[in-house]
Amino acid sequence: MLIDNHNRQINYLRLAVTDRCNLRCNYCMPSEGIDFAENNKLLTVDELIQVSEVLVGQGIDKIRITGGEPFVRKDLMRLLRALTKMSGLNDISVTTNATVIGPHIDELKELGIKNINVSLDSINRETFERITRRNQFDTVHNNLIRLITEGFNVRINFIVLEGQNEQDIIPILEVMKHHKVSVRFLEEMPFNGGSKNFDGIKWDHKAILEHVTLAYPNFQKLESPKTSTSVNYKIPGHAGTFGIIPSFTRTFCGSCNRLRITATGDVITCLYGKPKSNIRDIIRGEAAKEGIENAILKAVGSRAKTGFEAQKEHSRTVFDNSMTSIGG
Repeated sequence: MLIDNHNRQINYLRLAVTDRCNLRCNYCMPSEGIDFAENNKLLTVDELIQVSEVLVGQGIDKIRITGGEPFVRKDLMRLLRALTKMSGLNDISVTTNATVIGPHIDELKELGIKNINVSLDSINRETFERITRRNQFDTVHNNLIRLITEGFNVRINFIVLEGQNEQDIIPILEVMKHHKVSVRFLEEMPFNGGSKNFDGIKWDHKAILEHVTLAYPNFQKLESPKTSTSVNYKIPGHAGTFGIIPSFTRTFCGSCNRLRITATGDVITCLYGKPKSNIRDIIRGEAAKEGIENAILKAVGSRAKTGFEAQKEHSRTVFDNSMTSIGG
């Protein structure tokens, strides 16, 4: 069992398999992209499997696969097949932009990997293409509907962007009201690869909830797990739910149970903090298992108490990174 220096149990790993993405969302990176890592700097699938095995042995029982866009990695399914065979790993999930997941949906279903988060910041074609800078609306929409109709546990992650997509907050709830999905609205985060200045946000969790209240005043607050990053609600007559994630105001830090490992092997204990270690060279050396275990224990034992405390570790450069390089 992994217990951090603030007595929080760490049982959830967000494992990035690539820093590459086939979209160019304007809140994530500049239009020309970022300097993606060279292939030999990325953990191989065998290394990702080995890291997962070590951490599951240390008490991780939930792994979410992130990127970049995970499915641009051609050997991703080999990793997922291996994860489903790990004793003690109870929850495997994937976060995707749903552009290239289509050919893998059948096998995901066969493997029992049913928890899929789909990043979708607009249900309007023009707005979607303006945000993503790509013409993928129909593909994403079709794959999303297929995931829903085939019984996957779908969460839609919608980042509320001032001046860009706030007009779609209510429409996406209306479109999804007949489907058993969770639409989750996220505060914008400043990890945009230096593409714009970021001092604060208009659409914080309170503003988002107030906006939803105008259209649905009778919603009910739901009981959520202590470690949940989202505050969740139910609208009468809607098959699914909606939630709000205060990802910038960070009100959930006190119960954080998450650890991140990036595609290049950085160990990150807080999205807003500096990497605590890098396990790429460790895993490629001798006594890899012991080395990884010690690196994880050391990282978990020196976690910041909150995201604001973690941000102070590199306050001048914390927002220079792109979310795709941090690991989603």
